[in-house]
Amino acid sequence: MSSSTSKPFGGGRSGDRMGEKGTGKVPLSTHLIAGGTAGMAEALVCHPLDTIKVRMQLSKSRKLRGLKPLGFFATGRQIVARETPLGLYKGLGAVISGIVPKMAIRFASFETYKGWLSRDGKISSSGTFLAGLGAGATEAVAVVTPMEVIKIRLQAQQHSLADPLDIPKYRSAPHAAWTIVREEGIATLYRGVSLTALRQATNQGVNFTAYQKFKQWALDYQPQFTELPSYQTMVIGLISGAMGPFSNAPIDTIKTRIQKASHVAGETGMSRLVHVTTDLFKNEGVSAFYKGITPRVLRVAPGQAIVFTVYERVKRLIDATKTSLLDIDD
Repeated sequence: MSSSTSKPFGGGRSGDRMGEKGTGKVPLSTHLIAGGTAGMAEALVCHPLDTIKVRMQLSKSRKLRGLKPLGFFATGRQIVARETPLGLYKGLGAVISGIVPKMAIRFASFETYKGWLSRDGKISSSGTFLAGLGAGATEAVAVVTPMEVIKIRLQAQQHSLADPLDIPKYRSAPHAAWTIVREEGIATLYRGVSLTALRQATNQGVNFTAYQKFKQWALDYQPQFTELPSYQTMVIGLISGAMGPFSNAPIDTIKTRIQKASHVAGETGMSRLVHVTTDLFKNEGVSAFYKGITPRVLRVAPGQAIVFTVYERVKRLIDATKTSLLDIDD
């Protein structure tokens, strides 16, 4: 693998221009603010696609009745018809509550691991991939797994938000968390953590490596730019974001089934994994492992386009603001 100069995101051709005065180091607060803002934008725009994906992954009844499973658009129409358009945003509270620490951890840990793996300010593509793997696994254990267990439980509930008498088991993200811990124990919030870590690690390994490589190619091809225009950042983020879901769709489907299921006494993590995988293959076939791949790609790819574009723009704005304040101090 070839080596390239290590540049944190938003650094353009010359790397990071601002951080702590005179050091060029980007403080963690910048990653927190830029990453949190990017994650918030992604969640608000893309969450309905995630809800459709989860419903498709959990659907078994039509297959068992000999009917053709509903597709992406049909599933979305069914949710809107039965549960109002707000049904597409079930579980959003769980996502929003975890998005800031998730994105802060993702970008901060990626830069940390990349620094550890770099040599003389340079890092190979394999090093970038390993840093992405580490970042994805870190965010999965710290934030993503409990957030997704709560989100999936909320998304799986098929009740109308327009009918006040149709009261679901889980009324909100905090209520879902409290109910799950009370009835099934706190360990349930970490159900599927190994699969979630594997999914997030492969996602971010592929995502960060592809994004940085494509960005470097774009800068090399366009020497007139020191920073890529936002529309190019969005296209690069879209392409790199689409690569992860295809590499780990079966992992995501199995994880979703495991996290949806209630606790069974005496069941171990391995026995649960074997049972869900075997049941999925035997009753629904190989294609079932790729259920929800369309909405997942449609959610993850534009989501990463939004994340990288907003992250770089906000980070650039923070850098410019700090530069102005330092110039005033001088």
